[in-house]
Amino acid sequence: MSDAPVPQGARYAWYGALFVLGALVGIAGSLVQAAWFPGGLLLALLATAGLLYGGLRATGTQIGVVAAGGGWLLAVILLSLGRPEGDGVFGGGVGELVFLFGGMAIAVMCTTLSRLPRPTP
Repeated sequence: MSDAPVPQGARYAWYGALFVLGALVGIAGSLVQAAWFPGGLLLALLATAGLLYGGLRATGTQIGVVAAGGGWLLAVILLSLGRPEGDGVFGGGVGELVFLFGGMAIAVMCTTLSRLPRPTP
């Protein structure tokens, strides 16, 4: 980000975009982690970490991480519920649990990172 403060409306646009990106990464990670185990699990967790840390860097606040993590968590939870017929994305193995809890742990780590220092003029 530049030295100039970000206008409030632009910041809210960033939060909305990060929420949508979080949902997309959650959906993609849910599909990839089961398809290419164990490499897909690592790829899904790296994508999640990149998005969450990118949210921190893009907005300069922890709210960016929360917005991206909220979209990710919503997508993963909705995909884990399945349908009444019994179809679901998650099969109930260890990989799915590592993806779910690993993603949440990454979100907590990125949220607890210190704020980025503001440059002095």
